[in-house]
Amino acid sequence: MFGKNVSIDDYPTLIGAPDAYIQFTSWNIGENKGIISIGKYCLITPGVRIMAAERIEIGDACMIAHGAYISDADWHGIYDRAEPVGNTKPIVLEDNVWIGDSAIICKGVTIGKNSIIGAGAVVTKDVPPNCIYAGNPAKLVKTLEDKDFNTRKDFFNDPKKLAYDFDMLDKHTLGSNTFFKWLKSIINPDNTH
Repeated sequence: MFGKNVSIDDYPTLIGAPDAYIQFTSWNIGENKGIISIGKYCLITPGVRIMAAERIEIGDACMIAHGAYISDADWHGIYDRAEPVGNTKPIVLEDNVWIGDSAIICKGVTIGKNSIIGAGAVVTKDVPPNCIYAGNPAKLVKTLEDKDFNTRKDFFNDPKKLAYDFDMLDKHTLGSNTFFKWLKSIINPDNTH
């Protein structure tokens, strides 16, 4: 995390990796007072970069996939490349937005509730609610039915079931582990085959 004015509400899931850190940058120098505000129940995966010189607001139950980049600024002047920050325009992701792997969300964009941005998309214009956009530049692929969506918030309706499901996932993932394999991974971590 670089800067201040970064807030994350309750029940987030943040997943980092040694080769793909999550980066939050709020630029707070001079006239620029960057703010990043992330709602409840959000999922942010490895390699995500969110950089604000003005304001980035992410609603509840949003999911942001690996390597996505969200920035509300040019980060340099167009003609004066030594000018820090350049032009800024706030970004808003409404509730239950899903940003695909390696997508780029550009300054001034609002993405409507329940919309999905495809992997690798470059979003330069607003996206209405209940839509799927993909491509470079991102274009409408499909309109979603306006109905109740099952969201990340729904995971937390039954905390005991959620804990049980995660335990079962761990048991499945770690099923072939033994004490000796674990010990070997501690002694010789680069050769864990």
